[in-house]
Formats: sequence, structure tokens, C-alpha cells
Amino acid sequence: MTQPPRRRRALPALILTLAGIGHVLPVTALAQSRDGGADTAIAYCTNLADEAADARYQRKLARLEEVERQIEARLQALEAKRADYQAWLERRQKFLALAEDSLVSIYAGMRPDAASAQLAAMNELQAAALIAKVTPRTASAILNEMDPQKAARIASIMAGLSRVEPEKTAG
Repeated sequence: MTQPPRRRRALPALILTLAGIGHVLPVTALAQSRDGGADTAIAYCTNLADEAADARYQRKLARLEEVERQIEARLQALEAKRADYQAWLERRQKFLALAEDSLVSIYAGMRPDAASAQLAAMNELQAAALIAKVTPRTASAILNEMDPQKAARIASIMAGLSRVEPEKTAG
């Protein structure tokens, strides 16, 4: 009883093995085929192995380049946020520098109604900077005596909700 040739099952397995997909098939199984086509199949698959490896390399390289572009975009977004935060921090430092310590102690010692009348007449940023440096109890008393709309604008500046540069705001 003769066995049917294994060439039909062995050849796809060899191609898959060379492509890195299948399991290793002994070459002796191919060599046992009756028509001698195993040598041709091995030569064919060996010639395709380099091209298949190059194709895999190109796919991996394209994926790596795509990931690199995504990382670069995220880095640019992060840098933009860092620059925005740095600008906000500089504005905040300028804002707090508007109030001199001696001036703060003067307004802190005044009666709240008198301090609120004077602070309401001055530049809102400077008033907010002064109020921010006094104690919370004194600040609340001063803001309580002030016009509600003016007090709300000063409070929003103190809270950092205003994105206005200190130099650009007029009294």
C-alpha cells in the first residue's frame, strides 16, 4: 500500500513557516514527494523569505513612525499647556507685586468703610492685589462695604478668573 504524496499539505506549511506564521515542518517530508518538486518549493520559499521579512519590516517601521507622530503631537500640546501655565504664573506674580507691603499695612489698619471707598476708586487690579494681601477677615469687611458689582469684579480678579494683564487694566 502506497502513501499519497504529502506535497499538498507540506508546501503551504512550509510557506507559512517561512512567513513566520506556522510551525516548523521537517524538510524530509517534502523530500519524500515523488515528483521531486520539493527542491523547487524550498527554493521558491527561500527566495520569498527576504521579501516577506522586508514587508514585515516596512509595516513595523510605518507603525513606529505613526506612533512617533502621535507622541510628537502630544508633546506639542503639553508644551502649549506648560507655556499657558507659565504665562498665568507670571501674571499672578505681577498681580501680587502691585501691592506694596507698607500700603497693605495702611489699608489693613483702616476702617472697612473708609478702605472700601478708597479701594473702589482705584484700579481694580491694584485693589484686588491689596485686598488679597490683607487678612481674610479684613478683606471680607472691606468687600462687604463696597458696591456689590465692584466687589464682584475684584473678587473674580482675586480668584484668578480674569485673564487680563495687569498693565492693560485701567482704573
